[in-house]
Amino acid sequence: MSRRLSLNARLAQDAEASAEIEVVLILIEHPDLDAPIRLSTDNRDRISDDPLIYGTRSNWAGADPATEPYLWIVASAILPGEAEDAPAAAQIALENLDSEMVELVRSFTDPAAISLAVVMADTPDVVEGEWTSLQLVSADIDAGQIVLSISRDEVEQEAFPPGRMTRLNFPGLHA
Repeated sequence: MSRRLSLNARLAQDAEASAEIEVVLILIEHPDLDAPIRLSTDNRDRISDDPLIYGTRSNWAGADPATEPYLWIVASAILPGEAEDAPAAAQIALENLDSEMVELVRSFTDPAAISLAVVMADTPDVVEGEWTSLQLVSADIDAGQIVLSISRDEVEQEAFPPGRMTRLNFPGLHA
């Protein structure tokens, strides 16, 4: 099954040269975080002057564009494929610009939930592709970059048929 794209996204992909830019929005959630981390691969909007911060203002995933922007990071992303027989898997390579990034990644003992969306820079509220409920599988850290591997559980790993309601499995039902 292929994903549906807006007319502007299709025209940008088909054009020899286009001013349209695809942007990846990244939402990282974890119970230990005070608020979700919102990241963007585009520096279109100036978020603040002191300190100088750029990012993308989008309402994706319920964000308030005025108070919850997606902050620009130097990153590249390999987005999940569309194969039906494989789980959604992606990689995000973040440039290792700050030691606090490494400390944050290493501070978690259980996986963070990660969602990805592709939008066009001119229309950041129109989602061209979306992958939600992914989990951080691994983080490879070196002096230059942090590579986050994310995936979802394979559907094939779910038990089928589900548990039967027998006395052994559900003793409270047969009292």
